[in-house]
Amino acid sequence: MAHSHSTQNPVIEQQRMIIPNKHGEKLVGLLHETESKEIVILCHGFRSRKDYNTMTNLAAALEIEGISVFRFDFAGNGESEGSFQYGNYYREADDLHAVIQHFSGESHVVSAILGHSKGGNVVLLYASKYQDIRIVVNISGRYDLKRGIAERLGEDFMEIIKKDGHIDVKNKTGGIEYRVTEEALMDRLRTDMHEACLKIDKECRVLTVHGSADEIISVEDALEFAKVIPNHQLHIIEGANHGYTSHQTELASSIVKFIKSALEQDKVSSK
Repeated sequence: MAHSHSTQNPVIEQQRMIIPNKHGEKLVGLLHETESKEIVILCHGFRSRKDYNTMTNLAAALEIEGISVFRFDFAGNGESEGSFQYGNYYREADDLHAVIQHFSGESHVVSAILGHSKGGNVVLLYASKYQDIRIVVNISGRYDLKRGIAERLGEDFMEIIKKDGHIDVKNKTGGIEYRVTEEALMDRLRTDMHEACLKIDKECRVLTVHGSADEIISVEDALEFAKVIPNHQLHIIEGANHGYTSHQTELASSIVKFIKSALEQDKVSSK
């Protein structure tokens, strides 16, 4: 009887790694090494980090299947160097490129990239720009980047930023959490997900997962991705919020199933 992957490939170790991006900033990540050739790269969302529970839970679920995982902090987030910036979508796609290049030069093949929320946008932008990854998972990404700004910055954000050149976003106690510059805001407004999605290679398999009760990004966004991405599967998790607070198990199982199936199909087609 064949053994399952989990008995063949126990996790060897979690290894902290530093990979420089093209600006010379050190990106800090954790490699979950199972000695599989395939590796999946996980990308966190806006003002999040590699240790966010969705990232650690997905890493554990893939590990159990014997698939190596790398989760890292984008520049300006978590432990990585650089200053935090609002926007920066393509710059984060370039951070991801630095990570993929690093592992492609080693004994691994980066077989899938996965991102949550803003990270979902980043992996789709990566796929449209570089076209060298065949499996992409977009968890709760935003289709229209013009939406969601007023909720964070106030309805009159455009007038304020034109007048002052920036907006400081404050927490409940009045402390400044981060600053949004006019340049960063325009970077976000110029990032066109529709146009990018049309450029994703039709050989690239894309899964979009979204919660039906997402309070930050509407499930409608997932339906829009489904319309324009050429080779696309959509999985809506009933009742799940943006952070999948009560739906981590279903989130992980749907993603593991998709990635394993796509890897199997790739093996068959390459024979």
